[in-house]
Amino acid sequence: MYFHWTYLLLLPGLILGLWAQARVKSAYAKYSKVPTERGEPAAAVVLELLHQQGVDDMTVTPISGELTDHFDPKTNNLGLSQGVYGSSSVAAVGIAAHEAGHALQKKDNYGPLALRSVMVPAVNIGSTAAWPIFVLGLLFSWQPLLWAGIICFGLAVLFALITLPVEFDASRRAMAMLSNSGFFTQAEEAGVKKVLTAAAMTYVASFVSVLLQLLRLILIANSRRRD
Repeated sequence: MYFHWTYLLLLPGLILGLWAQARVKSAYAKYSKVPTERGEPAAAVVLELLHQQGVDDMTVTPISGELTDHFDPKTNNLGLSQGVYGSSSVAAVGIAAHEAGHALQKKDNYGPLALRSVMVPAVNIGSTAAWPIFVLGLLFSWQPLLWAGIICFGLAVLFALITLPVEFDASRRAMAMLSNSGFFTQAEEAGVKKVLTAAAMTYVASFVSVLLQLLRLILIANSRRRD
């Protein structure tokens, strides 16, 4: 199994993932050095943007790490990384606005976000169990176990698929908020768009990677059936 030819299927996903990561890091590095004319830190900007949208029950807190920013729909909290929270750069404002886009999704009961949130427990369990179950199926040459592992892994693929519209829609909402606010120049908005577009490609790469892995597992299971 260690040298199975199906490992070659993973190469496109790996290459795409490395390219996407390099692209987002490059865009972030470039626009984190470009200050906005408004000069307000991203944490304050995002609260203003949300206020304009009628969202006043949101909290914004600093968190550790780089590009670890996220929105927690359970607590209505935007966690902004150290390089974003207090920064007034174009990159920081764009990332914060993207997370605010998720907050607007919750406000509007955006279906894919609600579905993704509901799936989290099942995906966590399935992702943990998928490989042990699949490997046991290989060891015992038992097709039901192989396919049980594939189904568990399939939950991760479905989660990655649902994540795509969630993330793209959050970026669309972020750009709309920035444009409608009147706070930023066209050049600043263009910079934000480049950062968010680069970030979106990491989700595309993630989906492609898990999809190819799923295909690989299916091919292995089918080859064991023939054997």
